[in-house]
Amino acid sequence: MKKFFALYITCIFLFNACGTKNIYPNSDMYSDLSQRFNIKITQDDNLELYDIASGWLGASYKIGGNSKKGVDCSGFVNAIYKDVYKKTLNRSTANIFEKDIAKSERSKLSEGDLVFFRTDNGNKKIPNHVGIYLKNNKFIHASTSKGVIVSSLDESYYKKAWVSGGKVK
Repeated sequence: MKKFFALYITCIFLFNACGTKNIYPNSDMYSDLSQRFNIKITQDDNLELYDIASGWLGASYKIGGNSKKGVDCSGFVNAIYKDVYKKTLNRSTANIFEKDIAKSERSKLSEGDLVFFRTDNGNKKIPNHVGIYLKNNKFIHASTSKGVIVSSLDESYYKKAWVSGGKVK
């Protein structure tokens, strides 16, 4: 029993001494992310989604881009889904809409769902812009004019451009 206890203590010491990262977030992390997104983030939220997405805030827009040096809306959604959910989506907004989601009503959106818009005068049934729903009618996306930002579904621009939302299959 003494050998087992000594081995146990040694393992605990080595595990802690190796500089392992504390996997339990502290209140400062929730506070910081809440401030960055202007949304109260709690332990009930997908902290990984907010943490990873926060690193993209302010990234500039670049058509066809898929890095923090420049990204378009579908490139941004793909990067987040790959890192947070370990899923690869189609590359274009229209194909994501057509092939990767189960459509749902706006009132039934939940954290991580995708939101789709038609921001020009094209076919209103085929979206040309996509973002990721957060909560409280807020979503994160790569805006052509401001880069990666958080916007509200309640803004008149997005109300008018709304096509649909949905859960990734």
